[in-house]
Amino acid sequence: MNQLPTLDASAARAAAQSHFRTLRLGTPFQPRIDALARTNDWYNWAGYRAPHSLWDEELEYFAIRSQAALFDISPMTKYRIEGPDAQAFLNRVTLRDVTKLKSGCVHYTAWCDDDGFVLDDGTLFRLSPTRFRLCSQERHLPWLLDSATGFDVTVEEETEAVAGLALQGPTSFAVLRDAGFAGIERLRVFDLAEFPHDHGTITISRTGFTGDLGYELFASAAKALSLWDRLILAGELRGIRAIGYTALNRARLEAGLIVANADFTTSEHAIRADRLRMPDEIGLGFMIDLQKGHFNGRRAIVDARIKKRLRHVLVGLEIEGNIPAEHAIVYYRKSQEVGLVSAAMWSPMAKRNIALASLARPFGDTVVDDLWVEIYAMRELQYQKLMKRAKVVQRPFIKLDRRTASPPADF
Repeated sequence: MNQLPTLDASAARAAAQSHFRTLRLGTPFQPRIDALARTNDWYNWAGYRAPHSLWDEELEYFAIRSQAALFDISPMTKYRIEGPDAQAFLNRVTLRDVTKLKSGCVHYTAWCDDDGFVLDDGTLFRLSPTRFRLCSQERHLPWLLDSATGFDVTVEEETEAVAGLALQGPTSFAVLRDAGFAGIERLRVFDLAEFPHDHGTITISRTGFTGDLGYELFASAAKALSLWDRLILAGELRGIRAIGYTALNRARLEAGLIVANADFTTSEHAIRADRLRMPDEIGLGFMIDLQKGHFNGRRAIVDARIKKRLRHVLVGLEIEGNIPAEHAIVYYRKSQEVGLVSAAMWSPMAKRNIALASLARPFGDTVVDDLWVEIYAMRELQYQKLMKRAKVVQRPFIKLDRRTASPPADF
């Protein structure tokens, strides 16, 4: 019997046991982010090393609401979809009518499996009549390639090749203008355009995940650091600050925006059948366009609507007191468990204790009174159970006129 040489066996064992030493990937902006990191508070975002915070999560939040905040979105999954049938293909797999999406525009959309359960949500950028960029939380390349059978379309992942930045906050427009991006004032919400940068071009869209005035910038990985430096230099007098995810997450909650596998479980990740959600159950029913013809999950969605099989509803809650109800159980009349809070915070902007929660219908739908949340507050090394009244309220929790002002104000 042939035996593996001792040296090779030792090397194989070392390789197998060294997985914990493998570092997370760095984004094209990592050298700049590492230089700013003071808290060393990192998390795994799709295999990348991303910051929860860089210097102070509270002040980073206020940078979004009072200055300009710079957030690295490079780990966001990005697909290039192009070809003569690109529009028809995307119309087939996503909920919204892609024929209504003009070149130079973006829309928020979602896509479902054949049973009508949400696979993910994301943004679709129409870069030209036959070229799109689809951005999402999760990876879907095998599913997209399978779905592309019969279409004259090319689908390629470009996550590593394309670096992304979110520039959000009241002074974000002024930063871009001062950085020399001529014509940036012409972008309306969900518009995009190409701008010269470093002997090439970048794409800037008036989009974001904060409910504030803001933009997202996409550049080739090779141009990433020069873009970062250009923005930091131009934004010095406008209070530009780099931020981590904790601050962004607070802003998105105030805007009433949802996160896949945080506020709902995507159908590919759900292990238990009762965790699956249709678009109508997580507030995405407005996307569904039944006039455009067949799309993934259409029959199941229509059938669920007709037969009233929609079991859940995602709602905004305003909660008594000022203690965040993160992951609290929601009760009806303090006794019947009817749902769970997925995200919660005391909102500095709304001056309210707010939350997102998934409730079992009819609670949160037709029954909106006598709801309570069970909060456990730490008081001197002992948890105290608090039952606080909650009421269903409209989202977003805050609405900022500067987000949609055109042209943007010069703060």
